Amino acid sequence: MADTVLYEVSDGLATIVLNRPEAMNALNIATKNALRDAAEAAAADETVRAVLLTAAGDRAFCVGQDLKEHIGLLKSDRETGQGQTMTTVREHYNPIVRALAGAAKPVVAAVNGVAAGAGFGFALAADYRIVAETASFTTSFAGVALTADSGVSWTLPRVVGPSRAMDLLLFPRSISAQEAHELGIAHRVVSAAELRAEAEKTARALAEGPTLAYAALKESVAYGLTHSLTETLEKEDELQTRAGQSEDHAIAVRAFVNKEKPVYRGR
Repeated sequence: MADTVLYEVSDGLATIVLNRPEAMNALNIATKNALRDAAEAAAADETVRAVLLTAAGDRAFCVGQDLKEHIGLLKSDRETGQGQTMTTVREHYNPIVRALAGAAKPVVAAVNGVAAGAGFGFALAADYRIVAETASFTTSFAGVALTADSGVSWTLPRVVGPSRAMDLLLFPRSISAQEAHELGIAHRVVSAAELRAEAEKTARALAEGPTLAYAALKESVAYGLTHSLTETLEKEDELQTRAGQSEDHAIAVRAFVNKEKPVYRGR
């Protein structure tokens, strides 16, 4: 993988780091390819039980598309008539968001700075967001005459409600960490100095937890958002039956009876 994205697996935790701090972690083609590969690798690896997504530097988590590269690609498209520039949604953003949101394991985003456009979308694709008090969010799409991508039209309304989501999309603005917490975008706000340690602590705790139960929780919540109560109750029955047959459930019950701390195996 390109060094614009760092990827490491340690004790069941996959850590993905956007690594273009000099460019505010903007998404050029190399970075998008590497991030897609890392996210898909983490989702597919059965030894990975949680994922931590963060970024290098202290200015930005990710400011979205690298517009300097984008301008050149648009010019090339006009000259060749190929129209390849906008395939990045299909080739990069969609697979990245599917891998993060659809992973059968919890994903934590540690947002260290500005999260704009697709950067905001990737943060929203995570299950849990820990945010530095100096960080901020903005949709930015309308500001460059584009519509939402990176899953934002699906995730943002579910986090803040459809009315507020439309306001933030039509009138992009900087959302502070504190406001993000009030809106439900940020689960926790910590100091910039504490961010990485707190995020790693949280992600490692999840990596040591009942992985199959976490996966079922992700699936059930996503399912319930788009299905009726009756259908959701049936899905809960299916998922609970599966969880109840897991080794982790047996471990948890024995530990509870014996007043011990459970040591889960993720199966």
